[in-house]
Amino acid sequence: MVIIIGSGAGGGILAMELALANIPVTIIEKGPFINVKDAFNYYDEFEEPIDLLKTSCVGGSTVVAAGNGVRVLESELDNLGVDISQELDEVEKLLSVHEMNDDSFGDGTRKIMEVANDLKLNVRKMPKFIRDDECIPCGHCSFGCLQNAKWSSIDFVEIAINNGAKLSSCVEVRDIAIEDGKVSGVHVRKKGKNDGEYLDSFIKSDLVILAAGAIDSAILLQKIGIKAGEKFFMDSFVTIGGKLENIKFNKEVQMNALIEGKNFILSPHHAQFVANELEEQGVHQKDILGLMIKIPDDNYGKIIDGKVIKNNSQKDVRFIAEGSALAGAILIEAGVDPKSIVSTNLRGAHPGGTAAIGEVVDINLETEINGLFVSDASVLPQSPGAPPILTILALSKRLSSYIINTYF
Repeated sequence: MVIIIGSGAGGGILAMELALANIPVTIIEKGPFINVKDAFNYYDEFEEPIDLLKTSCVGGSTVVAAGNGVRVLESELDNLGVDISQELDEVEKLLSVHEMNDDSFGDGTRKIMEVANDLKLNVRKMPKFIRDDECIPCGHCSFGCLQNAKWSSIDFVEIAINNGAKLSSCVEVRDIAIEDGKVSGVHVRKKGKNDGEYLDSFIKSDLVILAAGAIDSAILLQKIGIKAGEKFFMDSFVTIGGKLENIKFNKEVQMNALIEGKNFILSPHHAQFVANELEEQGVHQKDILGLMIKIPDDNYGKIIDGKVIKNNSQKDVRFIAEGSALAGAILIEAGVDPKSIVSTNLRGAHPGGTAAIGEVVDINLETEINGLFVSDASVLPQSPGAPPILTILALSKRLSSYIINTYF
């Protein structure tokens, strides 16, 4: 049996591929199995000043992803001896990654794209894994799709279950058991029927895959003496926005365009923090147009005693400033009142890098412990500065083939 810890982008596709190969699989997820439209209730909380977007539920953070399917770090991984070009092609087909039809673009996104084209910027439609015929634009993408029109890892988890995989939700892995340098299973805990009651048990397996996310995977690795979590990135970003009367951007498909700069990306984005601040100035949500500025931040972070410590370099600050200046210029040219423009604080969307390939895991994503693998954003060697879901899926698909061919 293979134990997979976590059910996000990495864990879901691994469970599906192994189950389809008739391999016994148990998925252990500390969060509940939710209705996707309720995903906004399952964001994790972090101590200030960290502001990090991450959920704990079946499907992981894919349930609140904006549906962006971009290839990232392909050449960087290839330089490390990890070729995922074929797997990326396969994953794009699995998710039906495509540019959405013109009817899915609202006036706000169109204005931003027109201005970017006029400024000779590198702008294009964002590749999406959203089903056009099911999508009713509502601006709710990052809170959980109301129509369930967007792929999430739940889709793959359900296929895995239908092919024999076992899902244990609301179960937390407390520790990984090691015997003679080999993994032997996991110690787990779940809530009992009574308040404050917990039930501990042990699940035996000589193949364990950590796909719990860059933070939780690092914490579990640290418990068994592996030096994970000594580096950490989170694709730092801010969103700026201002007043443009009756643009109704808050009801559009979010991040439906991509502007690629040298040191950052820009994408149309309605942030509730921007809306809250502008509301104090009497600006209604329907009268706001915004842009996200996202950078590939340096991995100047750590996981210490279960807590996230993150510092940003001078380069990070410069990249955010450069991107914000350009975003402001685009918004003003699109008609936004320059005096109304406000910004969110610095936030993070894609935690990773805590168990990087070549440092904590080898090119087959195996740790120094025989039979213990990691397959989530932990293994990424550097910040992509863009959504890494396709790359995580491709790495995990590659790992599933390795496990099938090596162990079964």
